[in-house]
Amino acid sequence: MSLPRAVTHLSRMSGTVNEMNSPDHFEPNQKPATAIPTLAQTATRRTQRAAATALQRIRQSHPPSSRIPDAAFSVLILFTAISVFAIVVFVAWQLYDKSRLSLHQFGLAFFYGRDWDPVNGDFGAMPFIYGTLVSSFLALLIAVPLSVGVAVYITEMCPIRLRAIISFLVELLAAIPSVIYGLWGIFVLAPLLREYVEPFLAKTLGWTGFFSGPMYGIGMLAAGIILSIMVIPIIASITREVLTAVPQSQREAVLALGATRWEMIRMGVLRNARIGIVGGIILGLGRALGETMAVTMVIGNRPEVSRSLFAPGYTMASVIANEFTEATGDLYLSALVQIGLALFLVTLIVNALARLLVWSITGGTAGRARA
Repeated sequence: MSLPRAVTHLSRMSGTVNEMNSPDHFEPNQKPATAIPTLAQTATRRTQRAAATALQRIRQSHPPSSRIPDAAFSVLILFTAISVFAIVVFVAWQLYDKSRLSLHQFGLAFFYGRDWDPVNGDFGAMPFIYGTLVSSFLALLIAVPLSVGVAVYITEMCPIRLRAIISFLVELLAAIPSVIYGLWGIFVLAPLLREYVEPFLAKTLGWTGFFSGPMYGIGMLAAGIILSIMVIPIIASITREVLTAVPQSQREAVLALGATRWEMIRMGVLRNARIGIVGGIILGLGRALGETMAVTMVIGNRPEVSRSLFAPGYTMASVIANEFTEATGDLYLSALVQIGLALFLVTLIVNALARLLVWSITGGTAGRARA
């Protein structure tokens, strides 16, 4: 090929290349061949297709006529939720309405009056409030160490094979009827206290004034012991769930610092679960405040304020159970209902406070058992 022809051929090829590389050669909406969709875009498209397909299936299988049953079901569920709150409000209103006569007659003096004389129409709730508080706090004084000890043993030290058995036995105490506890207290606990425990306490701690006077076997001490046995399952179960909610990494971190098992339990577990444990204790207190039958059978049922734990007493729940059928006058009946109103409000507040404390440590979910 001659030199002029070669130059002409190269010029034509250069023009062709320039035309191909010019911006006008590409179409406006044409994308480069390297524009491959990303994995996220592909997953989004697949999700959209799946959602559209599922929605189409739902529309085909659920005709428009199913909207009426769905609406009726929603209204029914809403009604059941509201009914619980309505029942509590209705009970509180009825108690207040039936106790208006006593509220008007005595006012706030009803709660610190010490006389309970239905014959002369003189009523004061101080002996019943005192008996309720003393028996309940005595029960907590006995039950809290036992309950926390049981919960710590089950969650931290008990072999896995025995955990379910011990937990079942502890929770079985809550299934025993209160009248059975009352019978056991009359025929077993009261003679034991009268013959052995109370003489020993009077001899060693009689100088305090809390263990002096006649020894009947029944009284505040017997009521406190019965209540402590009845609230142990509640405090132990709540404490166990709170302890299992503590992360396992917390225990491992304390042990990694060279702590012993007791130091790990004290600093790594109990310290982090103390709010929930207090909530369980308050929940047990609410249970003790409202107990009726077992306490009525062993407390002695005498409306007086005595320093000695050997002396008989009375509680708010016991006086309602014993004297409600004997209330002939309107003022007598209204005074008993006012005691019921006070007990209802105290129990409601105590349980609400306990639930709040337990929720604050568990985050609203039950503790999961550790493997």
